[in-house]
Amino acid sequence: MSTAAETAGTGDSPSHVARFTAALRARERLVGYWSVLDAPPVTERLARLGYDYVCLDIQHGLMGYAGMLNSLTAIDAGGAAVGLVRVVTNDPAPIGQALDAGAAGVIVPMIDTAEQAAAAVTACRYPPVGRRSYGPMRAGLRLGPSLAEANAATAVLAMIETAAGLANLKAICATPGLDGIYVGPSDLRIALGGADSNDPSLDEEFEAAVAEIRTAAADAGIAAGIHTTDGATAARRLAEGYTFASVSCDLIHLELAAADHLSTARHG
Repeated sequence: MSTAAETAGTGDSPSHVARFTAALRARERLVGYWSVLDAPPVTERLARLGYDYVCLDIQHGLMGYAGMLNSLTAIDAGGAAVGLVRVVTNDPAPIGQALDAGAAGVIVPMIDTAEQAAAAVTACRYPPVGRRSYGPMRAGLRLGPSLAEANAATAVLAMIETAAGLANLKAICATPGLDGIYVGPSDLRIALGGADSNDPSLDEEFEAAVAEIRTAAADAGIAAGIHTTDGATAARRLAEGYTFASVSCDLIHLELAAADHLSTARHG
């Protein structure tokens, strides 16, 4: 099966985003990359490698609005991947800014209830089905001026990473208009009682939750995504039944590569 990036065509085609969103909703296997650095030339190179999407982390990343805008432009210049944005919070203002800047969709953090998931969906849709304010400064270049077209092509993903989110998982997955859910492993492990985001004593409980989340998404017929630390873990999660996975992030990869070269230079 071809990936969304392989079949998307040129980045300035209005159907580029729509094809990605269709693949996401069809639960095709998609692989993305995570970006936290405000370094558009780097992001442009990463977006050309063949990933289906590059997600800009505005919640915990090291970039503001200008960095997000420039990085989305850089992703589009690559002509393959689409740009997603993890917004800072579940609020119409940052969601609207990300979409107006040209994001193909948003990942909304800390979703605890179906009502909160519904609010995220509403923030991503123009009236009469939602309450997104009209001002598609870059989005109009990506999706065209049609409100219906924009509504249909914009992806909305809710993060499951809290105890409440896990408790309300089935109701969240059943939210009309929600395209998928996305696991935040660090917060989820802490929510389960971990002393930190890597607490190995929670491995059994964590894996059970990860399985429960992907099953709930499959039962609801929506996409199931998860953040991973490396390509091998992403491949494992996809094999288990997750439909999309993000790989590590640019800052971590830069650090690891630099450390590896330093070790080789010093010790052979």
